[in-house]
Amino acid sequence: MLPKIAIVGRPNVGKSALFNRICQKRLSIVDEQEGITRDRLYAKSELFGRPFELIDTGGIDPFGTAPFNQEIKAQALFAVEEADAIIFVVDGQTGPTLLDGDVARILRKSKKPILLAVNKIDTSAEEGAVHQFLALGIPHILPVSALQGYQIAELLESVLDKLPDVESEIPLEEPSDVIRVAIIGRPNVGKSTLLNQLLNEERSIVSPIAGTTRDAIDVSLTLNGQKYLLIDTAGIRRKKAEKEVVDKFAAIRTEEAIDRADVCLFVLDSFEGFTTQEKRIASEIESKGKSCILLFNKWDLVKNLQMEHALRGVREEISFLSHCPALFLSAIHQRNLNKIFPIVKKVYDERYRKVTTGQLNKFIEGCLHRCHPPLLNGKRLRIYYMTQTQSAPPKFVVFVNKPTLMTESYRKYLINQFRDVYQFSGSPIFFELRGKAKPKEGEVAAVEQAVESEEPLLIDQT
Repeated sequence: MLPKIAIVGRPNVGKSALFNRICQKRLSIVDEQEGITRDRLYAKSELFGRPFELIDTGGIDPFGTAPFNQEIKAQALFAVEEADAIIFVVDGQTGPTLLDGDVARILRKSKKPILLAVNKIDTSAEEGAVHQFLALGIPHILPVSALQGYQIAELLESVLDKLPDVESEIPLEEPSDVIRVAIIGRPNVGKSTLLNQLLNEERSIVSPIAGTTRDAIDVSLTLNGQKYLLIDTAGIRRKKAEKEVVDKFAAIRTEEAIDRADVCLFVLDSFEGFTTQEKRIASEIESKGKSCILLFNKWDLVKNLQMEHALRGVREEISFLSHCPALFLSAIHQRNLNKIFPIVKKVYDERYRKVTTGQLNKFIEGCLHRCHPPLLNGKRLRIYYMTQTQSAPPKFVVFVNKPTLMTESYRKYLINQFRDVYQFSGSPIFFELRGKAKPKEGEVAAVEQAVESEEPLLIDQT
């Protein structure tokens, strides 16, 4: 197991900036406003080939009155408890404060190795300011600058020297067999409650106030031998509702989470119904080529409405959702939560499914036999063959005599027939029309052999 290092301190001393600097990625939202980080954020990093896991936390203020202050403190103390060492961050520009002293007393009780990082010391000429922090009772002090990157490597080396070496090399990236699952939806539909119930722990702060979650939170989970990476995200607000800079950052993090995911759990509020904002979210999931599962949360609050009617209303709004599995659940009461991961695994497998060119050509032949393309200005569409060029998401190329002869109604007919035969449940499907002359003898077989052997597909498109 990787050694864990928690970054802790009072609000607004640069903990998230230090977290991003060490990880060399902008994982945590950074802003001058206090209380931006609320939940624990985890990331894997390394120093000179020595891997470790880093934990970013919200600011500890034992007597603060800011929103979610006690919840943020509890999340930080969870991180201190599970960490092997602690980086205690203070502000070198403002000097030690009474609140720094309160945090220091809390950390000393943990009996964990502590290194005091005096942040915002940009040059060696400013290092004299660190001596005033000796009053905090932590002997191991180092001046650093998260913004400039000053003495970051020395800081990590000092912390890692207090920890035992990891016996074997552990990869920093998640292996390819991990299914990445993003929990997506507008604010206050129960995403964080769902994550906590799936993990059976208070991993994310939960409240009835919309916008409680701000960062995208990654959590690893293994179930029945299958590894998952769960990504809890901030609710995607309407653009007009993004009143603060942090809201815009949260929306960007959510979009990045969709990019990283294989499968999106699209959480809907059953009681409030399907909104215009959720149409936009569904369209974004489809356009990014991500698989999707509909989760109708808070179904216990719904009265006098059948599941079939609720599902039909949603699927009529967005055609893509017609092919996405749906579950009606109550996260707070743990209703139907045990059905989520089997569906995720099925949708993931469908996403990577491959269909041979031979099978696709038999499918096209059957479609043409049942319904011929219509005549347009005395000309008729001819479909020569079809091949799959990509999976995850599945993409197909259809070679025809002239793409402009494909009517919208016939395109929908082919797509509906394709879904009936091959499903690809939960996954968007992308078709590309290419015009070309009638294929030469043996060309279709050559295409099929190239695709099945994963060789580059080289076809004369003149």
